[in-house]
Amino acid sequence: MNHRSRAHLCSTAIRRAVRPGMTLVEVLAVVVILGLLAATLAVGFSGAFGKGKQELAKTGIGQIVQRLETYYMDQSGWPDLDTGLRALTEASPTSAFYLPPDSLLDPWSRPYLYITPGPDGHPYEIVTYGADGRVGGDDENADLSSVSLRGSR
Repeated sequence: MNHRSRAHLCSTAIRRAVRPGMTLVEVLAVVVILGLLAATLAVGFSGAFGKGKQELAKTGIGQIVQRLETYYMDQSGWPDLDTGLRALTEASPTSAFYLPPDSLLDPWSRPYLYITPGPDGHPYEIVTYGADGRVGGDDENADLSSVSLRGSR
């Protein structure tokens, strides 16, 4: 093989080995598209998390109501306002109406409220004010009450 054909083979091999990469504009376009996709998914998931926490709050209220009903049967009365839901957590763990203290926190880590007497002749009401912790609101900020949940069954 002569020197000239060897040089031709080397230059051909170098041209094949060097491939053009992505330009800065192409990389930026991909980054922007991925960012838009991530933002869209984040908005969708945040709504699902909010609904999930509302469902957890409904379950928590239902559990507290069940234990309060058991308390009433066992103690022949409802906890007074001063004692409130602590009556469930301070009971013996073997008691039928016992609840661990963390069960009295809503999904937003705020305590459920115990109101006695409740509205419309109900003996009590268990309330959480939703994600924002304020009276009123819609969607994940909506208030949940044992009285309204009882009526929706």
